[in-house]
Parts: sequence; structure tokens; C-alpha cells
Amino acid sequence: MYEKDKLEIIEVANEIKRIGLVQLTGGNVSVRKENGDIVVTPSGMPYETMVPDQVLVLNKDGEIIEGNLRPSVDTVALKYIYDHMPSVNAIIHTHQPYATAVGLVGDEMPACCTTLCNVCLGAVPVAPYSAAASEEMGIQTVNYIGDKRAIILKHHGVIAVGPTLHDAECAAVYLEDAAKCYLMAKAASPNGEIALMTPEQAEEAVNTHKTYGQRK
Repeated sequence: MYEKDKLEIIEVANEIKRIGLVQLTGGNVSVRKENGDIVVTPSGMPYETMVPDQVLVLNKDGEIIEGNLRPSVDTVALKYIYDHMPSVNAIIHTHQPYATAVGLVGDEMPACCTTLCNVCLGAVPVAPYSAAASEEMGIQTVNYIGDKRAIILKHHGVIAVGPTLHDAECAAVYLEDAAKCYLMAKAASPNGEIALMTPEQAEEAVNTHKTYGQRK
């Protein structure tokens, strides 16, 4: 069931690990199907050796309908997000260090780079702390993310969302790139102040990306 989705999930999980958004078996990747089923990575399993049979399928009530392993411990939070954000069909949870660091020094990742606005749709908010494996992770995400495609969980990591898994992956990746740039600029600035994009520039970057690539 959902073999194509399982393969894509494994591919994305390995990609986010390769570029350092997660370490070891951290984080999770999931998609929501049109009928409400959720396809999600298992808990604590190495991505490098993961095979489709290890990726689980849950129904819209969170019950396992395919797979013999435990789903991600964050599944309760993922389900809350899917239940309360109907436009979201994919979620990636990471522990990416630079974006997480931004959450320790401020209340948002400001709009300072075009790529951040392109894929996250503007400045990325920081949500208050919530423990791993808790529904509170999902509640804080829904309460604070607004119309953006990523949110930083203070002391924890990042939740990236999107209508597709590709959109969620782009949000996580480019958030990390922007966070690196932001922190380097803050460190290099004599007074810690850096140039940010204006609201008009940020909106232009969001709109420009709508025609990016081979979209019809």
C-alpha cells in the first residue's frame, strides 16, 4: 500500500540526514493521503537501511493499518497538525541546529533572504517549548505557524509542512540555509543588527517563486 509514497519518504529522510538536518535516527517524515491515511517513518530506525515495508500506514484515527513496527513517537503531534491544517499533506520534523539556534535568541527567523521567503512564505515564527512525543508539539505548531510553511520549536527543532513532501523539504532546507546566513551576519555585525527585507520585498519573493521551475 502506498509504495511510491514510502519510497519518496525514505528518499527524503535520507536527504535531510545527508545534509545535516537530523542525526542518527532523529526526526520523522510523513504524508497524508486524500482519504486521511497517514504514511509515516517508524520510531528509532536508521534511514540508510530503511525499506518500504518498515514505513507504516495509519488511518485517519491514528490506528496502524499496515506495518509491524512502532510509528514515530511524534505521531500524536503529526496527527494533530493534519487534523487541524487541511491544506497540509506532508510534514517533516527535524532537529536542524542553525534554525534551532535562532529559536534560542529570538521569537522569529526574520525575512532576511529571498529563498526563505520563496519556500517558507516569509519570516518563520518560534513556538514555545513542547516536549518530544507530545501532542503539545502539534498544538504549538498549529497555534503559531500561521500561513508559513515552517516553525521553529524552541529548545527542540523544526516542523516543516507543505501541500507536498517536496514543498515541506524545501521549507526545511532553505530555512536552515537562511538561519546560517542570519547567525553569521549577527556575529559579524558590530552591534548585532543586520539588514532585513522589507515587507514589500518579502512579498515579492513569495510571489516570484510561484512561477519557479516547470510548473504549468
